[in-house]
Amino acid sequence: MNIVNGVSKILMRLPSNIYLGIAVLIFASSNSLTRKIVEIGQAHAMNGRNPISLCNVLFVGNICALGLMTLIFHQDWQPQTLKALTGKDWISLTITGILSGAIAPALVFSALGQTNVTNIVLIGRLEPILTLILGVWLLDVRVNFWAGAGNVISLAGVIVTAVLGSSGQRMTMAGFQIGTGELSVAIAAIIGAISAVVGKLQLQSIPLGIFSIYRNILGTVFFFILANFLYGPNHFAEVLSPFLWQWMIVYAAIIVVTGKLCWLTGLKNATSTELNLANLVNPIAAIVMAYLILGEAPTLAQYLGGSLFLIGIIFGLIGYRYEAKVNRELVKPSPRDAMEMPIGFRGV
Repeated sequence: MNIVNGVSKILMRLPSNIYLGIAVLIFASSNSLTRKIVEIGQAHAMNGRNPISLCNVLFVGNICALGLMTLIFHQDWQPQTLKALTGKDWISLTITGILSGAIAPALVFSALGQTNVTNIVLIGRLEPILTLILGVWLLDVRVNFWAGAGNVISLAGVIVTAVLGSSGQRMTMAGFQIGTGELSVAIAAIIGAISAVVGKLQLQSIPLGIFSIYRNILGTVFFFILANFLYGPNHFAEVLSPFLWQWMIVYAAIIVVTGKLCWLTGLKNATSTELNLANLVNPIAAIVMAYLILGEAPTLAQYLGGSLFLIGIIFGLIGYRYEAKVNRELVKPSPRDAMEMPIGFRGV
């Protein structure tokens, strides 16, 4: 017991940026780990089917995430709080829940089966760029020159990667060929950006716990129904397979539990600069993880796109440091804003 208490005290004394760094590394590895366990499942087929299919991983991963969120946010689900929500609130929650909780993750998981992780990471950076644009347009968010220039350069990186680095099956759009996997990620990013802006508006009147748990439940149920409709009633036949759950326990322990608990712990004392830095370095860390876990060496197009992202990150850091100096009183974000920061794929 003394050893446990001693370890707990040491962990509580660690700086917030240590926890944020661990969370970023875990989230950055999530796509690669997902691809890896799917490959393991392919080598252990059951009845000719992969027990660790992407659909099974998404479905079971959502269930694991629901358990964690219920432990964290159950106090928000009070009868008086639920009664205070209007019909308009529930309609808005339902729409964003289906979009961000089911369709967007399904598109990302679909892309994992069609293109490499590095392309998914780079094109997925379209989401925070669009979120910023929509925030300026709809929420009157102010952006300084450096941050704005960094996002424009990063957008160029997305375009270079999508047009020059597409892999797998391709389709022609506006005279350019783009892979179906890359297109799926781009659509998911657009949905994620719209949901993020709408979510910020919703969180002004809806508790974060209700927002997160309802989105998770609705997204899981909708995805289950949609997958059965598209692929048949036997699509989730192996969802109760012990082999699947053995690996999903590892997946949930690393991505869902450890990653999100480190993120929540880091939020307690993190500054806006630290959170923005975590957001900016996530894609670079994800590319490194793809190389270490999957052996994916970047292509020339990915080097070009990644270089533009790196320049965009440098510009963004200059912008955030400038903003922090001008607004010294706003060094700590609200928990709601921090929880919903688009730091990349978090496993579900």
